[in-house]
Amino acid sequence: MNKKFELFKTSETSNARYGIVRTEHGNVPTPFFMPIATRGTVKTLTSEDVEQLGSPIILSNTYHLYLRPGLDVLRAYGGLHQFMSWNGVLLTDSGGYQVFSLSKMRKITDEGALFASHIDGSKHMLTPELSMEIQQVIGSDIAMVLDECTPAGSSHAYLQNSLARTLYWAKRCSDVRVSTQQVFSIVQGGIDTSMRIDHAKALMEIGFDGYAIGGLSVGEKFEDACDVISALDPILPKDKPRYFMGGAQPHEIVEYVKRGIDMFDCVLPTRNARHGLLYRFVHDDVSRKDFYETIHITNEKYKMSMEILHDGSERYTLGYIRHLFSVAEMTGQRLVTLANVKFYLRLMELIRIAIDEGRM
Repeated sequence: MNKKFELFKTSETSNARYGIVRTEHGNVPTPFFMPIATRGTVKTLTSEDVEQLGSPIILSNTYHLYLRPGLDVLRAYGGLHQFMSWNGVLLTDSGGYQVFSLSKMRKITDEGALFASHIDGSKHMLTPELSMEIQQVIGSDIAMVLDECTPAGSSHAYLQNSLARTLYWAKRCSDVRVSTQQVFSIVQGGIDTSMRIDHAKALMEIGFDGYAIGGLSVGEKFEDACDVISALDPILPKDKPRYFMGGAQPHEIVEYVKRGIDMFDCVLPTRNARHGLLYRFVHDDVSRKDFYETIHITNEKYKMSMEILHDGSERYTLGYIRHLFSVAEMTGQRLVTLANVKFYLRLMELIRIAIDEGRM
């Protein structure tokens, strides 16, 4: 048995599965969702809020934490857990996606990615070794290898070069890993399933604690993402967790779970909350496509609503929340964020129940 990950059950009607990821800061039942704490906080929430919502894990961003507060501060505090007073599990991405999104401010070579800070324009070279060093200073339980996130629509030749570089970087990340940290690699290859499979097999030869699927939240169609995940399901190790990187709507998460995915992150619940979009359940049967709806709390029809917002406190009405948005009070954003994160966490709980009961 792999002590870092144990698979308890696989569905008889799909490839959905549930198990547990074990780390030094706690265990996380799969499938699970990670709230995004980009700069050391889930926007508008405290670490205590996230704990009370019941999330055992969060995701933070290597690129942003490297620039601010910087490695000196993180070292002085003994890592991000102590700095942000977070007692749970922490996953950090490699910083690659953020660097590669700076298309006019970076240059990619086999050595690494030379980029200009979006804050002050200062130049930095993010290498696989530096990415791992940053994540080790942060003290994350799960670190991601540095990879090149290929844009949607990339040519076959571009993908070939990019995959070779990403594989080279993954090996360099593996060479400097530390025993206290799990390291996940990232399968790339656009929507070309044969290239995805070849890349996954090459990464598996190096050997990692888990395998992420990247580059499917940068403009690809949902159907194409499903095809890629389905192609990788029989290839990736059954005894290692699979992580879908990037955004996913609730119904998409359900479909990805059916194709063997264990881990998710997404900015949608927090980003949409700040614009007044609220997720809520219609019913608890996530095996049916109509299990949830979204509403815009700023709509006029909620002005007099006495309906209670299910945000964890169960005390504020939709009419009151709408008022907070109408007068630009940040408390409104905070309350809808609480509700949306709670929704996504409850979604994963319902998915685990559905797998256990044979409904997924």
